[in-house]
Amino acid sequence: MPQTRANHYVPQWYQAGFVEAGRTSLKYLDLDPEVFTRGDGSTVPGRALFDSPTSRAFYTTDLYSTFFGFQIDDEIERKLFGDIDTRGSLAVRAFQATDVAGWVQRFSDLLEFIDAQKLRTPKGLDWLQLHYPALDQNQLMSEMQGLRMMHCTLWSEGVREIVSAEHSDVKFIVSDHPVTIYNHAVPPGDLRSAYPNDPPIAWKASQTIFTLDQSQCLIISNLEYAQDPTGDPCAKRTHARNFRPTLVRADALIRTRQLTGDQVAQVNYVLKSRSKRYIAAGREEWLYPERRIDVEWSSIRSTLLPPDDELWRFGGETYVRYEDGRVDYSDAFGRTEPCVEFLSKPDNHPPKSATAPCGCGSGRKYGPCCSKRKPELRPSWSELSIRERTILHYNAITNILGLTDGLDWTEARRGLTDEKIVEIHRVFRALWPTDTDLVSLLPKPDGRLRALFTGIVDPRTLIEFALGSANYFGEILIQSPFIHDAFMNPEYSPIQSPRQYHQEIVKHVALLLDL
Repeated sequence: MPQTRANHYVPQWYQAGFVEAGRTSLKYLDLDPEVFTRGDGSTVPGRALFDSPTSRAFYTTDLYSTFFGFQIDDEIERKLFGDIDTRGSLAVRAFQATDVAGWVQRFSDLLEFIDAQKLRTPKGLDWLQLHYPALDQNQLMSEMQGLRMMHCTLWSEGVREIVSAEHSDVKFIVSDHPVTIYNHAVPPGDLRSAYPNDPPIAWKASQTIFTLDQSQCLIISNLEYAQDPTGDPCAKRTHARNFRPTLVRADALIRTRQLTGDQVAQVNYVLKSRSKRYIAAGREEWLYPERRIDVEWSSIRSTLLPPDDELWRFGGETYVRYEDGRVDYSDAFGRTEPCVEFLSKPDNHPPKSATAPCGCGSGRKYGPCCSKRKPELRPSWSELSIRERTILHYNAITNILGLTDGLDWTEARRGLTDEKIVEIHRVFRALWPTDTDLVSLLPKPDGRLRALFTGIVDPRTLIEFALGSANYFGEILIQSPFIHDAFMNPEYSPIQSPRQYHQEIVKHVALLLDL
C-alpha cells in the first residue's frame, strides 16, 4: 500500500465547500511569503496569491508521520484521521441541512471532528509543542491523540448557532487553523493570545468559530456569556472541565440569522487574524476583509452574540430515568449534583480594610494575604475555602461525637456507633460535592514557600513529620484522610457499610483534633 506523506491538515472535502460554483480551485493567500535573494544581494518577496486546487492547499509533508529508524509510518493519517474525516464529512453535511434527526445522529461526530481539527493543524501542533517542549515527533503524535477530544464537553454545553451568508455579497473564508477562538477582550497582539496561543475556550467570553462552508458558519458561545455579556470576559465559565460526560439536547440549535456583507467580513477578519500563514476563499476580494471594514476588535462581538430570544433552547436542568430505575441529573453546566448554596460566598469583593478577614478563607487579614496578589493568583473568593470546609467538618464531628457536650475522648470513642460514622461521612460528602473545582481552591504559584505532605496520613506520625516542616515553609498542604462515599461501591462505602470503618474513623478524628 502506498504511503500517504502529503498530510492535508484541512481535508480536501472540507476545502471543496469554499470553492465557487463552476470553478475547480481556491484563491489561496500566503500571509508570509518566502523572501528570495537576488544575485546583487537585494531581496524580493515571492508570490503571495495563487489559484490552488484543494490537493495543493493546506498540506505539509510528514506532518503526522511517525518514524521508527528508517521506517516511516502513516497510520495516523490513514486510520485515525481517515475515520474522523469520514464521519466528520457526514456530520458537516448533516448540519448544513435542516433535518433535526441528522443533527442528533451526527452531533458527537461533529464535535469530535472540530476538536481534532483544532489540534491537527501546524498551529495546533505548535501549541502542543509549546506546552510539551521535550516531545519528539512520535511522542507529539501520541499526545495529540490523547488530547484530541478535550473540548467536546465544553462545546456541547454551549449555545450553538449557525449563521448564514447565503444572501450576502461576501462569503466565508477558510484558514489554516479553521477552529478559531474569539474573545472581545483579547485582540490580536495581546500577550495572552501570542502565537501559538488562543484565548482559552473555558473563558466566559470565548466563542468558537467554525465555518461549515462558504455560506454557513457555526458559532459556539458559553451559556453564561450569552445570557450576560457584561461579565468578566476572561473569568472561567462555571464547571469548566474537560473529558467528562454531560447531558445536553443535541437538537438545540439556532439558525435564524442572515448576516450582511459587513458582518461576514468581520467574521473573516477574525479568521484571518487567528490563522498561522494561509487563508483561502472562493474570490480574491474576500481574502482582504480589512479593506471593507474598519471596526475595533471588541465591537465584532455584536455580530457573534446569539439572539436573546433564542436562548430558551439552552440551559436548565436535565433528568434521565432508565429502565432499571436509575436517574441521571445534569444542570446547565454539566454538574451532576444540585448547587449547594451554603458553600457559596455571595459577597466576594475585596474588603475595604486591610485588617478585615481575607476573602480567600485563609483566616489571615486581607492586607498581608491577598491584597498584593493578582486575582488569577488567588484561591477562589466565590466559595468556601478548603480551610473553611475543614473547620465546618471539625465542628460537625465534635457535635456528632458529643465532644461539645462535655464528653472526653475516651467516652466519645466508646459511644461511637454506625449511625455516627454515617453522619460524619454525610457531612463530608455535603461539604465536598463531586463537581467541586478543587484547582480553584488550591493556592497558586505566587512565590510563597509551601509544602505538600506526601507521607502516611496517620495521627501517630503526621504531627512529628508534617508539622515539623512548618519551620521551613509558611503553608503545609495535607491530604484529607476521610473517604468520599460517591466514588466507592456500596459494599465498601462508609455510608452504606459503616461497620468496617470503626477503627479508621477513630484515627481520622484523632488526627483532625490534633491538627
